[in-house]
Amino acid sequence: MGDQLPPVKAVVGQLTINANTVLKAYRDLEREGLVESRSGIGTFVLRRPPGPSPHTQMVLQRGLDRWLHEAQDAGLDLESIEALVRGTIYSAMNEGVA
Repeated sequence: MGDQLPPVKAVVGQLTINANTVLKAYRDLEREGLVESRSGIGTFVLRRPPGPSPHTQMVLQRGLDRWLHEAQDAGLDLESIEALVRGTIYSAMNEGVA
C-alpha cells in the first residue's frame, strides 16, 4: 500500500492507449476506494482489491494456460473445452466446493 501509480502520460506512452481510457480507469479505481488522487502529487494505492493476490492469480493463469494446451493437444475443440469447464464448475457448485 502507498505505492504511487505511474502518471497518465507514462501509461499512455508505454501502452499506446488513449489518455481518456487511463483517466477513466484511475477514476474508477478511486471511486472503488482502491487509490487516492493527490492534486499535483499523483495517484497512490490505498488498498488492493479483495481476492487472491496478483501473484496467486498469475500462478493460476499459468496452470490454466497449460491445461488448455493439454486439452487442445488431446483433440478438444473450443466448444468441448467450454462444455467440460462448465460441467466441472456446475458439479463443484452442487457439491459445495465452488
